[in-house]
Amino acid sequence: MRIEARGLTFDVVTGGPEDGTPVLLLHGFPQDQREFDLIRPKLHAAGLRTIAYDQRGYAPGARPADVAAYTTAEAAEDAVAVLDQLGIDRVHLIGHDWGAGVAWVIAARHADRVHTLTAVSVPHLNAMGEALRTDESQRERFGYQAVLSAPDGEDTCRADDFAWFREILAPIGERGELYVDAMRDPARLTGGVNWYRAIQVAGRVELDPVTVPTTFVWSDQDSAVGETAARLCADWVTADYRLVTLEGVSHWIPEEAPGALADAALARITAAG
Repeated sequence: MRIEARGLTFDVVTGGPEDGTPVLLLHGFPQDQREFDLIRPKLHAAGLRTIAYDQRGYAPGARPADVAAYTTAEAAEDAVAVLDQLGIDRVHLIGHDWGAGVAWVIAARHADRVHTLTAVSVPHLNAMGEALRTDESQRERFGYQAVLSAPDGEDTCRADDFAWFREILAPIGERGELYVDAMRDPARLTGGVNWYRAIQVAGRVELDPVTVPTTFVWSDQDSAVGETAARLCADWVTADYRLVTLEGVSHWIPEEAPGALADAALARITAAG
């Protein structure tokens, strides 16, 4: 279905029991809502109703021209507006990569809309910021962001028929081609890299601690987010908190380890009653 929110049009996919407790799924770069295809069946079997959509920059009807419009704060307000349009008061949140960043903002600024948070790969944004300030290896891991945010970032992505995308998405095999094919759309590619450009324009978002029950799922073979950032995350959650570390798994947890992620999310959701 399509939902109009904040002057934008989002392509929304729902699934599971109509009367199930809602779970909002937020995707990252360079993926889209399909990155949750492999965890949805387990969530549905548990009686949950899933809601997912292609975020701003990805949905054709949600591509603002202003780079500053691509902050996680703006994307968080999109999510709240989509829930409003669906008539949903509160959800369990699951977000990966940039979607995790958006989920942290929602949980921090709209805690009344959130039952639980399962953040995947990206920790609380203040933990991420502290790691970048104090850990040289984390700064090195994020070196690719300067490349993507450059004026020719799209050209870097397209070089040698999207060779860089294929390299980083190799752990998820043929599913990586879904996102390579989607990024052949120039407007979508620009929308995706504008999330990185927005950091240069608006800076990194600062948040208060999160007060909702939270699980952070991190993988020890993540090339983008290191252990320092993962460990610091605990300092920014005042509610019940758990760090789940997946060994031998890359950054692409929802598609490389969907069973483990679904189990971690269901454990968090079940614990909340």
